[in-house]
Amino acid sequence: MDIFAIVAYSLIVLLGVTGNGLVIFITGFRMKRTVNTVWFLNLAIADFTFTFSLLLIITDLVLERWPFGNVMCKIGSTLSYLNLYGSIYLLMVISLDRCISTLWPVWAHNHRTPQRASIVAFGVWILALVLCSPHIYFSGEVLYPNGKEGCVPDYGNTQEQNKFTHKAMTISRFTFAFVIPFSVIVVCYGAVVLKLRRNQLSQSNKPIKVITAVTVAFFVCWLPSHILSFYKKEPENQESQSELFIICERLAYCLAFINSCLNPILYAFMGYDFRQKLRHSLLSAFENAFAEDSAQNTGSSNIKSSAALELQ
Repeated sequence: MDIFAIVAYSLIVLLGVTGNGLVIFITGFRMKRTVNTVWFLNLAIADFTFTFSLLLIITDLVLERWPFGNVMCKIGSTLSYLNLYGSIYLLMVISLDRCISTLWPVWAHNHRTPQRASIVAFGVWILALVLCSPHIYFSGEVLYPNGKEGCVPDYGNTQEQNKFTHKAMTISRFTFAFVIPFSVIVVCYGAVVLKLRRNQLSQSNKPIKVITAVTVAFFVCWLPSHILSFYKKEPENQESQSELFIICERLAYCLAFINSCLNPILYAFMGYDFRQKLRHSLLSAFENAFAEDSAQNTGSSNIKSSAALELQ
């Protein structure tokens, strides 16, 4: 199973670095700075940085020991959970942005700027760092009875303390990294759908389709890992886990890690329809996926025209 994990993780790193690096290049240096490019740039940065922590995990699997010391153990844990919390809360903010743009287009036109989006994105990173701080605190290098080092959470000296903290961390991670943000996302997109149907604007615009695909991918990739975490034993008792559980856990982790390289693929395939993808370059497909919605731009023009008529 370790061989499978090493090969799978290596492919994820290769695809993640290449795909997210390309997204960072396009949204950060090639395209005009817009609210959408700010969102996609930060999502790509979250996934790109995660690949470095995955390199540490691969090395740990190959050597069958943790060779990097206590500091790198905490850094690796930080990168992993920054990706988890950063990605899901960025998706939540994006869903709020789409909801506001749909329900209150005039307000969004006057206040929705790349500068403010950058400030919000920075706030998301601060929130993600705060939420992952307990994981940073508890993560550390341990020495196993066989003399090998490992990088695992250390929840306390007594069995009761270890068990209680492990359960509390599992519940808090599921609540703050899954239940709360996804509840907000569902409510936002529900409001958007109702608004579009009420105004007979049933055609789905491009940004909503792209973000919906990214959100669904995140849900599918991370849900199994969250579910299995409730059945996982405390670090000191993990050696007694069944072989079936260990296999399922590895597969769930693999699925969760795949999410870090999946977004660029979704961007490329949703930038154009299939026939257009055969005729256009990958860069153009990415740029089309990240572009502002034309319907929204048309709406902005209509707002300006209406305002001008009122002044006359």
